[in-house]
Amino acid sequence: MNPIKFLIALTLGLLLCFFPAWKGIISSPETSYDSLKTLAVQLDGRKKPLDTVARETVTQIHGSLHYQPLSGDKLDYLNTYLSLLFNNRDWNEEPFILLSYRPLKTQLGFNPEQQYFSFVELVSSPLSSFVLQAHKDQVQNLDLTRDQREALTLEDRLALMLETVSSTQLPIIPHPSDPKGKWLGIDRASEYYSPEQVETLQATYGEIKQAMQMGLTSDLNVQVSTLKSQLVALSPQVYPSGEKLMREVRFYGLHWFTQAWILYGVGFLVMLVTLGWEKLQAYWVALGLFCSGLAVHGYGFWERMQIAGRPPVTNMYESVIWVSLGIAAIAVTFEFLHRAKYYLLSAALLSILCLILGDRLPAVLDPSIKPLVPVLRDNFWLSVHVPTITLGYASFALAFGFGHLLLGAYLFKPTAKDFINRLSRWNYSILQVGVLFLTTGIILGGIWAHFSWGRFWGWDPKETWALIALMCYIVPLHG
Repeated sequence: MNPIKFLIALTLGLLLCFFPAWKGIISSPETSYDSLKTLAVQLDGRKKPLDTVARETVTQIHGSLHYQPLSGDKLDYLNTYLSLLFNNRDWNEEPFILLSYRPLKTQLGFNPEQQYFSFVELVSSPLSSFVLQAHKDQVQNLDLTRDQREALTLEDRLALMLETVSSTQLPIIPHPSDPKGKWLGIDRASEYYSPEQVETLQATYGEIKQAMQMGLTSDLNVQVSTLKSQLVALSPQVYPSGEKLMREVRFYGLHWFTQAWILYGVGFLVMLVTLGWEKLQAYWVALGLFCSGLAVHGYGFWERMQIAGRPPVTNMYESVIWVSLGIAAIAVTFEFLHRAKYYLLSAALLSILCLILGDRLPAVLDPSIKPLVPVLRDNFWLSVHVPTITLGYASFALAFGFGHLLLGAYLFKPTAKDFINRLSRWNYSILQVGVLFLTTGIILGGIWAHFSWGRFWGWDPKETWALIALMCYIVPLHG
């Protein structure tokens, strides 16, 4: 009976998450210009759909996927980006640019409670003096203050907005023959193609732009489909396939990591109720829900790797997502070994916290997919070293959560010696796994250093502190 409960809970969790993908809900047009989502753009070293460009641009400038303009109507990221691109409102006066650091707001003479400011407000403020001094200090290799770092971030947002509004430089024109060649904006298409081809392209693009500026968007899918067909026809061997572009749109639209933490949360609550009310006998239901969350989490991470074409080794966002996946996977492994119930309780809260931070702080944890810098591409040892050592971090994070349960047991059940001893043994096992991964990761890092710089160990600060961290965990294991 228990495995049946597990399978039912697992299947139900997976169906709730994967059914929208199977039905193709995301691919069905929601607006008359929704097909613009899969228009290919070459930015940041890779080809990606306009949907992703819109997400990243609006998030970087505004810090959120939604914007409510002065007119009162609420816009999603795509509508906001298209409004910026085709400049169909006065973006100089719209309070669109995020500035959340209170001390800098005070020094610029703004209301500390205000979150968003217009382009005109920021340009006419004393911001330029902060930015100028920050650049001078950077040239002299001086440490920047927090105010200066925030001012430079704000400068980047202003520059991106200036680059986006009414832009004709969006690189949507593919290179004629080279898959890695540079794409151009619509106004520079004549550098690659004949006057007849360019005239046709610019006419179609002009129709879309005029309709967006005049608000005549009742039926733009025809023009958008025509524009995409014309772009594909220019260079079919270079232009990415519609399925590849749609895969990325679907990845972001289905919010795999959000669904994962919701399933972790439900599994956590069921497990909590099971511990408090043993007659319920819902342990296998909780385990099934948690495993379905792990499957969704893992699938989402795999999809991101396939889209990026590389392992997760570039930024803090990917590290947070990978560590949270490692926490959940290690907890499930130990749970099947010991049937302890407490592994899932510890892992669920930690994984949920990591995934919520990744979801809710896009301005801090940048979720954008970017290629590796050339020196790191095709580097096997780097690709193995980073995921391995971060799995060690995942193990230690799980031990951190389990340690809090152990402290709670000492506080609330000090006489339950057998229970405390069991928790201690289980936590000891987690630390052993963490030390194994961390040691392996350090050795792989040394091999990578040997291939890159010709020496296995150089006692630089990173290597030294990695060894110190390892010793800090080995000592309590031997103690």
